[in-house]
Amino acid sequence: MGGSVRVALISGLAVSAAAAADVPVPAGGDLQAAINAAQPGDVILLDSGATYTGNFRLPVKPGPLFITIRTNGAAVPLPRPGVRIGPEHADALAKIKSPNTAPALATLEAANHWRIELVEFQANVRGSGDIIVLGGSATQTQLAQMPHDLVFDRVYIHGDPAAGQKRGIALNSGRTEILNSYIADIKGVGVETQAIASWNGSGPYVIENNYIEAAGVNMLFGGADPSVPNLVPADIVVRRNLFSKPLAWQSEAWAVKNAFELKNARRVMIEGNVFENVWRDAQPGFAVLFTVRNQSGGSPWAVIEDVTFRHNIIRHAGGGINITGYDDNHPSQQTRRLLISHNVMHDIDSARWGGNGHGIQVGNAPRDLTIEHNTVLQTGQALALYGSRNGAPWPVEGLVMRNNLMRHNTYGVKGDGVGVGEASLLAFAAPWVFERNALAGGSASRYPADNLFPTLAEFDAAFVDLAAENFALVVTSPLRTAGTNGAALGADFGRVTAAVTGAPPPASSSPGGSGPIDTDRDAVCRPGAVCGGFPPFLRRR
Repeated sequence: MGGSVRVALISGLAVSAAAAADVPVPAGGDLQAAINAAQPGDVILLDSGATYTGNFRLPVKPGPLFITIRTNGAAVPLPRPGVRIGPEHADALAKIKSPNTAPALATLEAANHWRIELVEFQANVRGSGDIIVLGGSATQTQLAQMPHDLVFDRVYIHGDPAAGQKRGIALNSGRTEILNSYIADIKGVGVETQAIASWNGSGPYVIENNYIEAAGVNMLFGGADPSVPNLVPADIVVRRNLFSKPLAWQSEAWAVKNAFELKNARRVMIEGNVFENVWRDAQPGFAVLFTVRNQSGGSPWAVIEDVTFRHNIIRHAGGGINITGYDDNHPSQQTRRLLISHNVMHDIDSARWGGNGHGIQVGNAPRDLTIEHNTVLQTGQALALYGSRNGAPWPVEGLVMRNNLMRHNTYGVKGDGVGVGEASLLAFAAPWVFERNALAGGSASRYPADNLFPTLAEFDAAFVDLAAENFALVVTSPLRTAGTNGAALGADFGRVTAAVTGAPPPASSSPGGSGPIDTDRDAVCRPGAVCGGFPPFLRRR
């Protein structure tokens, strides 16, 4: 591309770069020297299959044009944009590797407009530390110090199969995208590991179409007190990723926690993801946690707010979703305005995976929580409520639960120390709406009117094919029109499938469906208020 016009892309924005140069760095060449000398718009080309060993650092460069570091794939077929990379491509990729326990790649203060693509990052020595560090931790105390406008596209990041790796990416930057990538073998013994973790970065972030594997927490926002005062990671899109833990790890010693966790975040869209294979180990086995934490007591501003969790699949886990309203160890802000809509949770099984088998667990009084149109096949409670203050139940401040399709099992909806059903809603929510939910095997006498209680046999027969994990409702099922406004109960499985695969969403997969959902707008629906939206730079395609 020497002397030609180049287009740099991030989050749908484009700028032209005149006279961009290709900068080849052959095997054995000085990659850091090429990085230091590169000019905005340049493309640093690495030899296919070559290994570049060092602790490489991305410096500040003038102007808004991207510098790209990538494998020279002219003679080797590599995934095109939008296609996820994988281990099968490793032989063709240039490799970057740390010679020690320090990061293989890190940013210097305020570095910006760097794009890394089609590169393999190998484990550090002994799997210690972070492979990639974007932004600082204790020394980054102002937004102006934060690196920003960073893109990682089609990168293969992995720990050592035997030693593991503490962390894949420390995401403490400003505007950053991680796309079409593969992160694996992030695991450790007696230590929490994370494939991607952000605690001192502002965002916005787009994490899309990746395979993300870690024993501890596959992806985490929060987890340490930010060094930037009042910082809350914000404007986050997590879309169409597979969060997984290999089942072989069940017989190994790696510390296992969960698949996805928010401890400090606002304006988050989590859509079209699969979260799978989470068992009781270092935590009780919930796959997804929205649990606000002022981690070490130095961030009382920590909050979880304006979160939409929709069109996702949670499967093969000891619990579905766990939500807390306040940190029970240090002062925090209140979790508020959460929408959990059109998700499928199945094989949430305490006998198989440990844990309590609850579909959704809520405690310590979050505010404005809407749970609607979810399909949940669990062995524990459909909704478990807990938390006390001054010796009395601590209620959710505004709970809406409607149009869900769930198993009741023994206790259905129940709060600690209170009876099943309406008694628990009266004690643990104020105000609340509980309508048009189907709780298979439950008793109507214990619940508010305008809910349904099919038998377990009727529940199972309502789905097209449970064994094949097809959770669409059969044409003859009365549940297809039993929801509010004649909508189908449970998740719109056609839309869930489209969101997970990236296919165009159907208008509706059932008669009387919930109506079109504007997946391009990235709207964060705020229960009881008007839907908000992300800034324009996060509206993709």
